[in-house]
Amino acid sequence: MATPAAAAGTETALAIVPPPVRRRRLKGGTFGALDIGSTKITCLIGRADSAGNIKVIGHGWQRSRGVRAGGIVDLDEAERTIRAAVGQAEEMADHRLRSVTVGLSCGQPESRIFNVRWPVGGQVVGDADVRRVVSEGRLRAQTEGRDLVHALPLTFAVDQTTGVDDPRGHHCEQLTARLHVIDASTMALRNLRATLARCDLDVATLVSTPLASGLSVLTEDERELGATVVDLGGGTTQIAVFGEGQMLHTALLPVGGLHVTKDIAGMLSTRLESAERLKVLYGNAELSAEDEREYLPVQLIAGEDDQFARVPRSMIVGIIRPRLEETFELVRDRLDGAGIGLAAASRVVLTGGA
Repeated sequence: MATPAAAAGTETALAIVPPPVRRRRLKGGTFGALDIGSTKITCLIGRADSAGNIKVIGHGWQRSRGVRAGGIVDLDEAERTIRAAVGQAEEMADHRLRSVTVGLSCGQPESRIFNVRWPVGGQVVGDADVRRVVSEGRLRAQTEGRDLVHALPLTFAVDQTTGVDDPRGHHCEQLTARLHVIDASTMALRNLRATLARCDLDVATLVSTPLASGLSVLTEDERELGATVVDLGGGTTQIAVFGEGQMLHTALLPVGGLHVTKDIAGMLSTRLESAERLKVLYGNAELSAEDEREYLPVQLIAGEDDQFARVPRSMIVGIIRPRLEETFELVRDRLDGAGIGLAAASRVVLTGGA
């Protein structure tokens, strides 16, 4: 059975966990985080003390406008919505944001894993050598039409000794870093930054959304033993595979909860708003005996405001289940294509609000 780390050596993967070399402690101060999703845009403002403890002091959210599948499709609409969400958080926190950390879910993010070598000449490996080998990896990872988002080390080797978490202090002739790089479409990132600039905001940093999800919902043991996070969003489904303490693969699928809502609306000839309500209140992927007997009122889109049809709840389940089966089949295909080991693929954690 292949381990997740071995599986990631297929050279086609995505995303990871912060470098094992040194976890930077968050400096004290106030900061903002922005998540631009297909169904909602959320802003959080936090304050960190000198010990790195964080307290949320403001939050705001708005239903998304001008965003599709995580990408900006209408700058004017997106600007208005982002301004509203950020404004809510700023008012609650009594703090004006100048820059935000942004979760990256646009630009068709992709990743690769490869080895980078750096000569040390028999000397002791120091901080500068680690920085140089990572910088060399960033240079080699550059691709036309793509911007690098993350270049993070999975592990190191000092000469023939592999699996070194922290190479500093070792003597060697050659330092090798196994890097996991994530990039995204240059144009998509330019549009993202341009939209935020219109909101008088700078991008402090971009963070892979699946990475953030995995660090939030997985325990340390799950990240070490192997687990896959499936984040069901409104317009996308994002995958993050963890193993041996690192994120080994990530992918984004252009299908999410909005597709389920549209399926319900189309099959029942009802408004999207009504379909969303049916999904949230009565949706299920498993059929029960009660579902055949319970009938739900459905407002018809072509009729008068008071014209309703009555459908069994089992019909809602029959619409939702095939779409979810298709989504998870796509997830499985991505994992199979990346050669992900059974340990990570057999433990799945579902998250998201779709």
